[in-house]
This record gives sequence, structure tokens and C-alpha cells, in this order.
Amino acid sequence: MAATERQWYLSGARAASQNVMNLSPSRPTLNFVPEFRPLRPLVQAAFPDTRGAFDCTPMPGGASTRRYFRVRAGDRTAVAMFVPDGPKPEEVVKGETSSPRWPFLEVRELLAARGVDVPALYGEATEEGWVLLEDLGDDTLASVLQEHPDQRQELYVRAVTDLGRAQVALAELPAGCVVGSRAFDEDLLAWEMHHFREWGLEARGIVLSSAGREVFDRVAARLAARIAGLPRVFVHRDYQSRNLMVRGDGSLCWIDFQDALLGPRIYDLVALLNDSYQRFERSFVEARLDDYARSVALSPSERGALGREFDLVTVQRKLKDAGRFVFIDRVKGNDSFLRFVEPTIAKAMASAARLSDDEDVSALSETLGRVLPR
Repeated sequence: MAATERQWYLSGARAASQNVMNLSPSRPTLNFVPEFRPLRPLVQAAFPDTRGAFDCTPMPGGASTRRYFRVRAGDRTAVAMFVPDGPKPEEVVKGETSSPRWPFLEVRELLAARGVDVPALYGEATEEGWVLLEDLGDDTLASVLQEHPDQRQELYVRAVTDLGRAQVALAELPAGCVVGSRAFDEDLLAWEMHHFREWGLEARGIVLSSAGREVFDRVAARLAARIAGLPRVFVHRDYQSRNLMVRGDGSLCWIDFQDALLGPRIYDLVALLNDSYQRFERSFVEARLDDYARSVALSPSERGALGREFDLVTVQRKLKDAGRFVFIDRVKGNDSFLRFVEPTIAKAMASAARLSDDEDVSALSETLGRVLPR
């Protein structure tokens, strides 16, 4: 182990130990210190001229248990991803296969084969929890928009066009593919609605009356059935501004795709255009839906149905997101998403208002409107 590597490892171990002491036993995300030695052969294989010597610097993470480190070997860099749970999915899924291979690696290979830009894989030591990936830098779509808001339209046209092309390219999946083994079915979609009730409402002290609970349960089941009945395509599941990296030429590289599954064509567009971390005028959203429709060659009638599909899925997805943000705070000890709870609920309610002629959505909106903070 190089001296700088060992120095960082020891300081990282002390920091991790301090973090563990600040967490309750029910928050296990930092209950370990990664063993960095398995990275040495990966670095040496990727960058042979460096003789395997490298430095590590921790990188910011998100809501998952995955941890990222920037690896420097000479004048070369890579990103080491440590996944303590291995093949276990980050999100709740149904139909998960028993394959020991990490879904991240299987989905990355599938996307790369179908022409989607994903990080290059330099090496893997999955039994020890590590993969070594291309260093994409720090420019997410979200961070680029903060610095260059004038690029918003160009980048989002690219994002929706890339998505449309990917859906076409992934229309047929290989036999046994993990993506084809799991889907947004009625049970999963209903579970997500109740995840909002449990965490977005009850965990915050907001309790539905018995009549309100009856309405919520009925509508959750009906919305889940309706959304599950939409034609299914490849779904990234979290296709939003923090999961798209902007390369130097302005192209977009996908990350965080390990929970991909089958679901409605509109699902990733909802994640992108009703992103909890961004705000768009409806005219901007409609223009991007037009761009998507052109990319997948929708007929005028199909394009006409897209807006209502978008709002219907927004109601379900954004309520789930709001509940998830509270769950991440209460269970995982990460409160950085709490500031998005109310704006995310507002996005769901805005879409519900556009569907005022929909009996199910109207009943849900009225029920939530009685209890949610104004």
C-alpha cells in the first residue's frame, strides 16, 4: 500500500468511525470501512505504467449505501465504487433474479451494447465490493445548469432525445436479462403510494381520517392498476439531473441505472421533467414532450395522450419521491433531501389539478388537500 494511500485509508477509517458513533444502530450505511487493497490490481491493470500505486479521495454520495472514491494514479484518474450490498437492488423491486452478478454491471453492459453512453468499466472485484470506472468528472446536468442556465434547452432536448432513442434500441431485451425480470406492476406501484402515506404523511404527524384512509387506499389501488396497464418499455427509474453527467462535448452519460426495469414509456420523462431538483414551466415540459414524440415517431393521437399520461404518472411518482425523502432521513440518517419534500408534493398536486376531470385523481387530491400543510 502506497504511503499516501495508507495515510488516506487511516484518516478515512477514523472519520468513518466517528460517523458511526453519530448514527443509531438502525442507520447502517456507515457501519463499515472499505478495504482498499483489492483496488490495487484493478488500478494496475487499468494503468499499467503506474505499477498499481494510487491515491484515493472520497467523493460526495447520494441516498444509497454506495460510496465513491476518486483514484489518482500518476496523471490518470478513475472512480472506484464500493457497493456493500453487492447485487442487492437499491430500490424495492419485484421479480428480482437470483443471479450473483451485480445489476449495475449487467445493465451497464446492456446499455453500452445498445449505444447508450455509460461509464467505461476498467475492472471489477465484486467479491470484495469494488468496481473501477471511468472518471466522468463532477459535471452533472444539475451542476452545469447552475453555472450555465442558458444551456438548459439544449441539454434537455438532448436528454429526452437520448431517452427516446434508448427506448427504441432496448425494445427487445436479451433472454434472462435482469431488466426484463422486474417491472412496475400493480403491487409495486401501490407499495410506493403507501410508502408516501407511511413516510410523507404519518411519519410527519399527518394522519388521514378513517374516511380519508378509505379513499386513499381505493385510489392507490386504482392508480397502480392503471399505470401498470400502460405499455412497458425500458425504464432507467431515476433519469434525472443528478444522474446525467455532462461530457466536455456536451453529450450526456447515464449513471445510477442499476435499478432499471420495465415500466411506462412516460416514467423516465416524469423523473426528468418533473425532477425534484429543478423547476420548469409547463410550456418547457410540453416542448420537451414534443421532442420525445419526434424521437420515437409517435403519431399525433399518441402525442395527444402523452400529456395526460405524464400527469397521471407524476401524481404517483412524485408522492412516492416525497415519502422516500423522509424515509432517507429517518432510516438512513441523511436529511439533505428534506428540503425537497414540500416542493415535490406540490408537483404532484399541480399535475392532479390538471386532471380534475379524472375521478380517481380528483378524489385523491381532495383527500390530501384536507390534511397537507398549506
